[in-house]
Amino acid sequence: MKVTETKLEGVLIIEPQVFGDARGWFMETYHKQKTPQVVSDFVQDNQSYSAQKGTLRGIHFQKAPMEQAKLIRCTRGAIMDFAVDIRPDSKTYKKWVGVELTEENKKQIFIPRGFGHGFIALTDDVEIQYKADNYYSPEHDSAILWSDPDIGIDWGVKDPIVSEKDKKAPLLKEI
Repeated sequence: MKVTETKLEGVLIIEPQVFGDARGWFMETYHKQKTPQVVSDFVQDNQSYSAQKGTLRGIHFQKAPMEQAKLIRCTRGAIMDFAVDIRPDSKTYKKWVGVELTEENKKQIFIPRGFGHGFIALTDDVEIQYKADNYYSPEHDSAILWSDPDIGIDWGVKDPIVSEKDKKAPLLKEI
């Protein structure tokens, strides 16, 4: 597996090795020994479906003590996936990084604890799958307004499809 560091410490792009022939292909999507930079013991797998291009989900995170690290991949369609550093004491606080994840490129992004996560569907019929190193906790579930000007993510879409929850999310400075 090829592991590439990003400008945000701990956020990694992972490119699995794909073995293919006329019958199809095979790849390892996660291998603890081959990705020692991924410092997590995953306990939960999740899957998300977005029907329409332009669907935006995020910026989501869980509050302490239930923070989650995530290993995300797109298994149908294409997304632009974003990690946002929301650690107030970090030198990259409020900075973000984006990576295109598609069923074709098979790239993954590892987002450690202390980061917000969001993505936008670049195609119709998008499915993502991700591993988390902590269980979902409704009472710790939180979000930051997707259009927070202090973060300034360029989602690439003027009028995204956003849930009511995400429309009403607070600014980072209000959390």
